[in-house]
Amino acid sequence: MPAVQAVAKQVGASPKRLKPILDLVRGRDVSAAMDTLSLLTSPWAKVVANVVKSAAANAENNMLMDRDSLRIVRITADQSKPLKRFRPRARGRIGRITKRSSHITVVVDEARQEL
Repeated sequence: MPAVQAVAKQVGASPKRLKPILDLVRGRDVSAAMDTLSLLTSPWAKVVANVVKSAAANAENNMLMDRDSLRIVRITADQSKPLKRFRPRARGRIGRITKRSSHITVVVDEARQEL
């Protein structure tokens, strides 16, 4: 069966801020990943948990996969279009501020049974 994915677009965190959270759950079972994400104090861990939960629900409902055997195959935070803001600086000039955001992609698939 093909892998199933879920994507959260325009998340208000930069990929650099999300990378340590994603590294903790990459390659783990969905249930273990949800336990890990629930214990983290970062507010972005809840957003990542929602995307993992959505990918598991997509696999369970659309592809009729067993939720207990799901494993995170790939999880990435790609840069999306940043918001451009300006701040006044000295001598009538302006300073550009880029507020970075990202797209979170989670791909899950059934774990292969080792014989």
